[in-house]
Amino acid sequence: MPAVEAPLAACSFCARPNTDVATLVAGPGVFICDICVQLCSDVIAGRSGPDPTEPVAPWDRATDVDEVLAGLPRVAAAGAQVEANLVAWVLRARALGATWARIGEALGMTRQSAWERFAPEE
Repeated sequence: MPAVEAPLAACSFCARPNTDVATLVAGPGVFICDICVQLCSDVIAGRSGPDPTEPVAPWDRATDVDEVLAGLPRVAAAGAQVEANLVAWVLRARALGATWARIGEALGMTRQSAWERFAPEE
């Protein structure tokens, strides 16, 4: 029986893990799979999706409370993934010698705030 590959990341749009898609492209703390890239291409080309001449936030398009509630776990999962990636980037910066002051400056917060938010618990 072949070993099952553990997911490393998931698409920030559809939540499919990298093990379920052909390609997962990494951005700054987010990921997009080949399936969602194709959907985006179709929307941009005008083949599907909302009318691009009327920019409306996705939550404003929802007309049913069940639709909104169904979306909440996906939004929360995407937020949690971004937060986990931010922590990993901060810890990598620390491993490479960045001070808490420089990390705080990069994130627009004080050194103390950066340390309180990201320092590993000992």
